[in-house]
Amino acid sequence: MTDYQTEYANFSWPRPSHYNFARDVIDVWAQDTSKQAMQWVDDDGNNESRTFHDISVASQKLCNVLSSAGVQRSDTIVLILGRKIAWWEILTASLRMGAVISPGTTQLSAKDIAYRINTAQATCVITDKDNAGKVEQVADQCATLRTKVLVDGEQEGWVNYVAEMSVADGTFETVDTAADEEAMCYFTSGTTGYPKMTIHTHDYAIGHQNTGKYWLNLTPEDLHWNISDTGWAKAAWSSYFGPWNCGAAVFVHDSKGFSVADTLAMFSLYPITTMCGAPTIYRMLVLEDLDSVDFGGLRHSVGAGEPLNPEVIEVWKKATGLTIRDGYGQTESTILCGNFLGVEPRFGSMGKPTPGIDLKVIDEQGQVLGPNEEGDIAVRIHPQKPPGLFKEYKNEPEKTAKSFRGDWYLTSDRAYVDDDGYFWFVGRDDDVILSSGYRIGPFEVESALLEHDAVAESAVVSSPDEERGEVVKAFIILTPGHQPSEELVSELQSYVKKVTAPYKYPRRVEFVDVLPKTVSGKIRRVELREAEWAGAK
Repeated sequence: MTDYQTEYANFSWPRPSHYNFARDVIDVWAQDTSKQAMQWVDDDGNNESRTFHDISVASQKLCNVLSSAGVQRSDTIVLILGRKIAWWEILTASLRMGAVISPGTTQLSAKDIAYRINTAQATCVITDKDNAGKVEQVADQCATLRTKVLVDGEQEGWVNYVAEMSVADGTFETVDTAADEEAMCYFTSGTTGYPKMTIHTHDYAIGHQNTGKYWLNLTPEDLHWNISDTGWAKAAWSSYFGPWNCGAAVFVHDSKGFSVADTLAMFSLYPITTMCGAPTIYRMLVLEDLDSVDFGGLRHSVGAGEPLNPEVIEVWKKATGLTIRDGYGQTESTILCGNFLGVEPRFGSMGKPTPGIDLKVIDEQGQVLGPNEEGDIAVRIHPQKPPGLFKEYKNEPEKTAKSFRGDWYLTSDRAYVDDDGYFWFVGRDDDVILSSGYRIGPFEVESALLEHDAVAESAVVSSPDEERGEVVKAFIILTPGHQPSEELVSELQSYVKKVTAPYKYPRRVEFVDVLPKTVSGKIRRVELREAEWAGAK
C-alpha cells in the first residue's frame, strides 16, 4: 500500500452469501501443485515442506476420517496441539466440513479442557500423546464427547490419525457453508467469570484478507514467520488466514521452548522474508548483539498483542533497517488499526484504521469524540458490520450486549486520536491482564488461589514488567494459622500452575491484611492496579 488515504477511501468488502476458506482459498492456490504453503522445522533437525495441494488433499482425507468417526457439520471440535503440521490440516478440514473448530493452547489443564468441552458441547477432541492424558482424566465428565483423535500414536478408545489418514480417500465435497455460519470458537478471558466463547463465522477469513495484505504486507513469493502459540487467535491471524489468503508460505519452528539464539539463527538458515512477534519476543531479541546476526532476506516485521516500547523499535531498526509496525486487534476481530506501509509510523502510536474498518473514539453516548479527547475505541457496525468481527459470546447474551453501544462495537480499550488521525492507546477499561501476549482474566487466578487452604481472600491485577509488559500480581489475605513466607509464595504459585494453565500463575505475590472494597463488598481491583502502575507511567 503506497497511498493509504486513497486505499482507505476506495475500499469495499466482498460480501458473498456463501464462503468456505478451504474451497475458496486453499483449493485455488492448490491448482498449482508445486505452490509451497509451509516450511516446517523442529529442534531435532527435521525439515519438511508442504504445498497447498498437500494441505488440500490431507484436509479432504481428514474430513472423511472424521465423518466416519461420527463428526458432523456444526459439531464443535476442540483442538489442542502445538506447532505440528497436523494443526494446519485439522483447521482446514474443520472449515471444509462445516464443523466448528476451537483451538486451545497445550498449556491447558485437565480442568480447563473439561470446561471447554462442556461449555462448547464439543463432540470431538484432537490432540497428541503429551496431552491425551489430560483428556482421559476428564472424559467421563464430558457428556457430549464422542470422538477422540490422537495425532501421533495409538491408544485404546482413540482414532489413530496417522493410520486412518494413510488409507483415507483424498476427495471430499466441501460443504457450501454460509458466510455467516459458525466456523470458529475461541475462549477468551474476561474480567469476571471463566473464559467466554467468542464465535467467528466463515467470513472471519475474509476479514483477514486485510491482515495479510495491509499489515503483514504479504505476496505469493513470501515466507512468513509468526512466532505464536497455536492456541491463540494470533495464530489464525498470522499463521493461517493472513498468509494463505495472500498465497504466502508459512514458516513454522516447532520448538520445545523459546530460545533467543535459535530464533535469530533461523533468519540465516531459511529464506524468511516477513515476521510477526509479540512485543515480549522483540524485547528479548534486542538484548542480543544484533550486529552479528545475519537477517537474510527479512524485509518486513510487525508486532501485536500489547503496545511496543519505542526504544525496542529503535534498536531493531538499527540492526535490521526495518521498523516494527504495530498492529491492533482482538480475539473478537481481525486487524483494526496499524502502522501500515504507506503510513509514516509514529513511535508509540497504534497507527491508523485498517481499510474497511470505520474505527473511532467515542463517548458514553456513542458520539464520536474530537482530536485528543480520550474515549472508547469502537468499530462502526451499522449499516453493515465488517467481515471478521465476531458474531457473539455464545450463550451469554448479556455479555454480548455489553460489547455494543448503538451503532458501535466496543473493544474495551481506551485511546485518543491526534490531529493527524493517529490512534494512541491509553489503557484497558477492564481488569484483564495482557502478559507476553497472553490474555489472563483475574477471576480465574483468584478462583484458583481460593482453592488453597491458606488463602482467605485474593485480588489479582496487572503489575508492570520490563520484559513481559505486565505480569500477574496477587494480593492475598491469609487464613488464620498461616504466615507470610517465601516458601508459601512458591507453594501458591505451584498450586495455581496445577489448577489452571501455567501461564496464568501470579509471578508476584503480596500478603495484605485488608483489600479495598466497594460499599457492596466488591473488591476494587482498579485501586490496586493504579497503585501498581503509578510509578511506571
